[in-house]
Amino acid sequence: MRTDVAGARTTRETPAPKPRRVRPVPAVTRSIAILRLLGRSREPLGVKAIAQALGMVTSTCLHILRVLVDEELVKVDAGKRYSLGVGMLSLARSVIESNSFPTLAQPVLDRLSTQWGVTTIGVEIGGLEHMVVLALSRSQLPFRLHVDVGSRFPTLISATGRLVAAFSTQPWNEIERRFRALRWQQAPALDAWRKEVEAVRRKGYSVDRGNYIAGVTLLAVPVLNARSQLTHTLVAAGLADQLDNARCATLAKDMRAEADRLSGLLVAEA
Repeated sequence: MRTDVAGARTTRETPAPKPRRVRPVPAVTRSIAILRLLGRSREPLGVKAIAQALGMVTSTCLHILRVLVDEELVKVDAGKRYSLGVGMLSLARSVIESNSFPTLAQPVLDRLSTQWGVTTIGVEIGGLEHMVVLALSRSQLPFRLHVDVGSRFPTLISATGRLVAAFSTQPWNEIERRFRALRWQQAPALDAWRKEVEAVRRKGYSVDRGNYIAGVTLLAVPVLNARSQLTHTLVAAGLADQLDNARCATLAKDMRAEADRLSGLLVAEA
């Protein structure tokens, strides 16, 4: 399956699909917020700290925590501090086992990382909300990205964000609204960013040069499904002086070939 930019945005705006109406369920939303907060915290947290961080009533937070503890998704220590429980591991394992992308992508990422001396990442796209890291291979260079399997980031950020914008069917005003809410170390101007999104259609890959992380260049290529929709990306990260224009172009060619093969394997398994 050949990956090209035929599925990318055209200059004519297309109507956005009507958003699906989701009825709010506060208890579920609060439970998920607690799990995500505990997942981000390096230390166990007390109920008051959790309630304050999430703007919850302490008694409500405590009731939810007790249910989560009973389900083994959260554990509580002798000091009444809470952290993620072993039940989360079985859920995470089920997700990984039911998703073939990490298994297929890992040897590809390992080969690219070793050959090119870059950190490589396999990402799943979740609409315009978030992307999730599903596979990772770290380089031996003396710098470390703050990313791990399971890390979540705003979808439109960095090099992958430019791909998402290029392949999105959402109207530009919605993409612009989300772009303005992003946090970068060196934010690109909107006009410049839009031109880079447009360039994705010609080049078939995207590059972030120090916008998301100062001094780091990130390169991303698309992995498409049978309908030429963007479902995943392969990302390479290296120091800015390591990835000049010529090296980026050569690396992108290698990554696109791997992305093509991954697309074909994923389509065949669907």
